Order: sequence, then structure tokens, then C-alpha cells
Amino acid sequence: MIQVRVAAASLNQTPLAWDDNARHIRRALEQARAAGASLVCLPELCISGYGCEDAFLWPATRQMALRVLGELLADTRGLVVSLGLPLDVAGRVVNAAALVVDGRLVGIAAKRHLAREGLHYEPRWFTPWPKGEVTELELFGERVLVGDLVFEVGGVRLGFEICEDAWVAERPGRELAASGACLVLNPSASHFAFGKHLVRRRLVEDGVRQFGAAYVYANLLGNEAGRAIYDGDLLIAEPDGSGGARIVAEGARLSFDDVGLAVASLDLRPASPGATSRRLVAAPFAWPPSPERAPVTARTATGDEKGELAKEEAFARVLALGLVDYLRKSHSRGFVVSLSGGADSATVAILVRILAGLAVSELGIERTCKRLGLGEMAATELTAALLTTVYQATENSSEVTRRAAAEVARALGATHHEVSVQPLLEGYGALATEVLGRPLAWTSDDVALQNLQARVRAPLVWILANVRGALLLSTSNRSEAAVGYATMDGDTSGGLAPIAGIDKAYLRRWLLHVERQGVAGLGPLPALRLVNEQAPTAELRPPGSGQTDEADLMPYELLDVVERLVIVARLPVSEVLSATQARFPEYAAADVRRWVERFYRLFAQNQWKRERYAPSFHLDDANLDPKSWCRFPILSGGFERELAELVSAKEER
Repeated sequence: MIQVRVAAASLNQTPLAWDDNARHIRRALEQARAAGASLVCLPELCISGYGCEDAFLWPATRQMALRVLGELLADTRGLVVSLGLPLDVAGRVVNAAALVVDGRLVGIAAKRHLAREGLHYEPRWFTPWPKGEVTELELFGERVLVGDLVFEVGGVRLGFEICEDAWVAERPGRELAASGACLVLNPSASHFAFGKHLVRRRLVEDGVRQFGAAYVYANLLGNEAGRAIYDGDLLIAEPDGSGGARIVAEGARLSFDDVGLAVASLDLRPASPGATSRRLVAAPFAWPPSPERAPVTARTATGDEKGELAKEEAFARVLALGLVDYLRKSHSRGFVVSLSGGADSATVAILVRILAGLAVSELGIERTCKRLGLGEMAATELTAALLTTVYQATENSSEVTRRAAAEVARALGATHHEVSVQPLLEGYGALATEVLGRPLAWTSDDVALQNLQARVRAPLVWILANVRGALLLSTSNRSEAAVGYATMDGDTSGGLAPIAGIDKAYLRRWLLHVERQGVAGLGPLPALRLVNEQAPTAELRPPGSGQTDEADLMPYELLDVVERLVIVARLPVSEVLSATQARFPEYAAADVRRWVERFYRLFAQNQWKRERYAPSFHLDDANLDPKSWCRFPILSGGFERELAELVSAKEER
């Protein structure tokens, strides 16, 4: 056996940030050397960044990626390293993993299966590499093989499954195993979704069992390009000697650092002479002695025995990481939130406090401030420096929401302001009267009057964001996006909508968790009781109207079930109705039918709003963002025929 100490590295990269990306790669190589590793697997497209989108089609992007690869060669002395980049091959753009051995590029593997589901759009930019095809390029003064390759390095055979290659039924790893490979490297860009760590873990373990080979999985980390967040999952596994697989090292997920590492020593069988089912690229390399060392592993502290986080913890940590990266990569200086005293704005403000607490806990206050471009300060001052909140009252605002906003802001340590926008409301009302020749009235102008209140709150928070160079956070959630229950240029105002990927019913449960248990290491937030005791309301009609969100729409739990039946399960209208009635027997069948009809009509009518929402984070394997997952025509027939047939059908409970 040949003992090889291997490392998987997570990197927080940024599309087209060539120098930053190269610096993170060099830092990962330095850390791997310090841990005694001689082979390092880096994430997919780590040189350019994974989220370059149509910039992958620009020749200059591919040319620069090659330049940076050449600049990194010297940093790989004494190591075997995989480096991902987009590559031109005879007029095709391919997603490639370059294998560099002791400072020399020895060959390039090309991705065979491209991700095209959900938010993935790889076939727009890349060509899938044909099975068995190999070609040759002249790079850095040498002839280099590119394509469907197996490598033999210092007597050890290895090959690649690049991200999606491992998610298909016919995994390339089977052919690698048939060619004698005892090690499979998987450079990935696999976005965060709730519960996905366990899915990746099974993929790695299944690969070990099927191929009889060790497996090294490396993933991106952080909010790379704005919407998708990567958790930095790192896994190293080997056969357990009885036909099974064991994970021998893993990395901490959702870290605030730019580089993470998992390292383990593997006993690999030497390559046997003979033919292979793939083109063999051989490279000499003297594997250094690997003295007995414990694996370098950093399982996420709050995870279970398999490293999976409870959803409440995962939600808090992934949103905090998404926010901190968006802040620093957009060169913003803090956040502004219009704090209404309700659940949505409270959630957004709390996430900033969680960001501050987790960053300081992991990095320390000095590194956190440096990372965010802030001056020296105590940890207790950080939230006030990052977060500005504003409660903007009208005559329809209540003491309940004012107090809730004030107490939550105080508990968080935010910089909080209270103002009245009633004069602005009255001023616009007077202008409308002048133009219309009559005053606005609730009996005839309900929507206009509600929207006016939401919109007069937008200018002040935009002014604060502009003056402070801060990022204005929109407070719209996924349930509102589904049915358009939001005012464009009002509560949708902002440069980022961090909770637009999560439903209102879950947000309410999460706020109860934060009130009573809190995020691990940060403690509970009792002041949230003032928010959690309220029925969700836009508070835009006069107080005597008894306005609530669910009275305007439907029960949030039911709304979210209908949304998933329509958007994710893609069921026809009649089946959506029957499934919803079965799921909610406590409601009258006629009410459920009315709510289902309302959902369809509102969903179709409000696609234009979803097109205008600020960018949102992708938190699940489905969302409503038309730029990353759910595309629907702005103008459509609105399900008129389907709903007409539903109305004529016999009513059943």
C-alpha cells in the first residue's frame, strides 16, 4: 500500500475576482502543506469562480483563467493539486479540472454531466464532454491531454467526478474503478439546501462502496455570486474493509473564514500494470512519508452525529453567512431595515445580530472588523455599527408594533429611530385630491391608500442607506412573493431580499425558537414575545378594520402547501385542490376551494412583481425567484379554464 495524506479544501471565491481567488488558493495550499498533505482537491471552477454566468462565454474570461493557472503552478511544488477553470477546447467551452503535479500541468479532466435543474444553467455556458473522448492542447509550452482521463501519479491511479458527475445514475467513477483508480476526486460547487449535507454524504459513501476506492469531496464556501450560498462541505472517505465505507475526515460547514480544510492519511493500493478503459496520463511523483497523524477534521459544532444541522440552526447560520458575504463583496457599510414591529422585519434585523455574534465567535472581533472594513471596536458595539433600524408610524400604526420594534431593536443592540410619516401621507393625499378632483376614500380606494402608506416609508430608509453607504434590506418573504402580497417600491424596496426564499409559516416557527431557545452560542431573545404574540398584519388599514394577513389571503400553512403542490410538485389544479382538502380537513371544503382559486389567480397576476424583487437567497431545492428557479410568463391566461372547470366540479369535503 502507498500511504498518501490528502486534503479537501473549501474556498470562499468570487466570480472574476482573480487576485482574491488566487490568494485563497495559495492559502489553502499553505495550510495543506502545514498539515502534512501532499494531495489537495480544490472546489469546482475555483480559479474563475463558479457563478460567472454569461461571462463564461467571454473569451477574455477563459484567457485570464489560464493565465492565473499558469501563475499558480509554482505554488504547487511538492504537491498534487486539482484546480478548476473554464477552458476552450476546439471551439467548445468546458468545465475543467486541471491536475498539477509538483509545479507541472500533467492533464485536464473535463466534466461530462452538466447541472441543468433548478438554479443550475450550465448547458448555457458549457459543452458536456463526450464519454471516452481525449484531445490535446498546447499549454505553457507543453502538449497536454484533455478529456476523459485517468491519472497515474507516483504509482497511484486516480480520476475525477466533477460535481454533477456524481449525481447521475451512470457515474464516471465506475469506469475509473475499472481502469484501476483507487482514489476519486470530486471538486464541487454544490449550493446549500436544507438537509443536503446528508445527501452528499450518501453520494460519497455510495461512491466508495461502488468503486472500492477512496473519495475526496471539496465544495465551495459562502455567498459566492449573490444568490446561491455554499456551505463548504468537505468529506474524505475510504473503504472500511468489509465492503462498506467510512468517513475519515470532514470540514466545518458555513464557516466565516475564506478557507477550510479537511485532511486524512489514506492507504492506497499501487497501480497494477495493464490496459485501462480510459486514456492514461502518467506523472512521476515521490509521495513523501506520511507519519501517523490524526485527521484534520472540523465537524460543525452544532450538528448531529452525521454533521447535519437542525433546520433552525441551519437557517440562522446560512442566512448570516449569506449576509456577511453580500455586505463585504458589495463593499457596503452596514445594513438598514425598516422595522415594523412584525415578524418579517424582525427576522431580517435578528439575522444581522446573528451575523455579528457568529462572526466574532469564530474569527474574533479584530478579524471581523477588518473583514467588514470597520474600525476598532468592542464586540458589544458591532451590531450598532452594522444595523440601523427605523420605525415609521402613520395614524394606522399601533402602540403594540411601536413597542415591539423598539424592544427588539434594543435587545439586538441596533441603532434605532422612530419617526412619523403621517405628514407625508397627508401631503400625498392632498396632491391626489388635487389631481383627481376628489379625496381618496377607503370605500373606493382601498388598495391605493394601503400602497401609499407602504411607499411613503421607502424614501427615508433609502436616504439612510445612501448616506451611510449601507445595504437596504427588503423584508418580503416567500409566501408574499407567491401571491404578490407586497407593495412594489414600498415594503419591497431594497438591494437584497434575504428572506424571500423562506415561507411565512416557517418564519413564525423560527421566531418562536429564537425567543425561547435562541441560536446556539448566542442565547434566546425574550423581547421577541412582543412580535410572536401578534397576528401578522400589514397594519395599513384603519385600526378598526381588524386587518390581518391571513384574512386578506388564507392561512399561511395552507398557502405554503398549495405553493409547493403547484410550483414544486407541478400538479394539475384539480389534484392540488383534492390534496389540499385532504391535508387540511379542519377547514370547510368550500373555503379550501376558494383559497386554492385565490392562490392561482394571485400567482398568475403577480409574476411582474416577482420579476422586480431584489435578489434573494436560494435556501431550498425550490424557490420562486424567476432569475434562478421558477420562470413563469408575466402575461398569461391565468388558469381561467382550469379554474372554471374546478368551480363546475361537484363539491366534496
